[in-house]
Amino acid sequence: MSRIITPFSAQSTAAEVIAGVDLTGRRAVVTGGASGIGLETVRALANAGADVTVAVRDTAAGERAAADLTAGGTPGTVRVAHLDLADRASIDAFVTGWTGPLHILVNNAGVMALPELTRTAEGWETQFAINHLGHAELTLGLHDALAAAHGARIVVVSSAAHQQSPVVFDDIHFTARPYEAWSAYGQSKTATILFTVALAHRWAADGITANALHPGGIMTNLQRHLDDAQLRWVGAVDEQGNRLQVPPGWKTPQQGAATSVLLAASPEVNGVTGRYFEDANEALVIAERSDGMSGVLPYALDDKDADILWKETLRLLRR
Repeated sequence: MSRIITPFSAQSTAAEVIAGVDLTGRRAVVTGGASGIGLETVRALANAGADVTVAVRDTAAGERAAADLTAGGTPGTVRVAHLDLADRASIDAFVTGWTGPLHILVNNAGVMALPELTRTAEGWETQFAINHLGHAELTLGLHDALAAAHGARIVVVSSAAHQQSPVVFDDIHFTARPYEAWSAYGQSKTATILFTVALAHRWAADGITANALHPGGIMTNLQRHLDDAQLRWVGAVDEQGNRLQVPPGWKTPQQGAATSVLLAASPEVNGVTGRYFEDANEALVIAERSDGMSGVLPYALDDKDADILWKETLRLLRR
């Protein structure tokens, strides 16, 4: 397979990659779409004419975001629905309440680097539960709606942090090994890529494509669990300890949403599936972890591990 190269780059914005695309009549769901790159993804899709559902835990925040987005008028519409990815009943309610086709599903929401080990009601490590399992259950539940769209796209917001850890299948939920925040986050993001690979194999016959991406470094609510030392480590503060709105080498939220929007709507990636993108282009497969956190490690795209993860995911979700 040849690597997908587009006319866009790390500096491209969501508006630029979707310019000229008409999404009238298309329906989209963006999880975590009330802030950060999720908000900018919703903005771009709605401005292209899509009917976008913002799926969020805090519906009040979602309603405020929707009001701001539509205040100036948009060709599309923006709706808000409750979705708590740590609550299986909430996921089931969202899926049950969905009717009709779904053309675009953007699995954008997530949590990062929780400082202490926490678990869901099922005993699952929280980052793995929210970032992977919650989105997996949502995606599986929406299969029929996606198939009914005849050409649906699934977009999975992963991270270069997948380089921090493969999925440790022997102890996913840190029942025996010591908990480490970045390893847990990295493992969860590797899982999202592997699940994308598994979906691409299994749902191609339904006309559904699935691709994962690293959005780049963007200052959003995702950093809320980082302490001062961690913020310095990732280069997000200046010498005086002040948080930088756009640290050197980072992106604006509009640039951070570009790769999500490319995969959700651009004709540049028609028919492309099972790939990992960054900076609005397919990422290079690299042999070892990179200092710049660019590229994708082979274990995140491994077909065998994707199959193992698929089976383990179905087992945990009892599907």
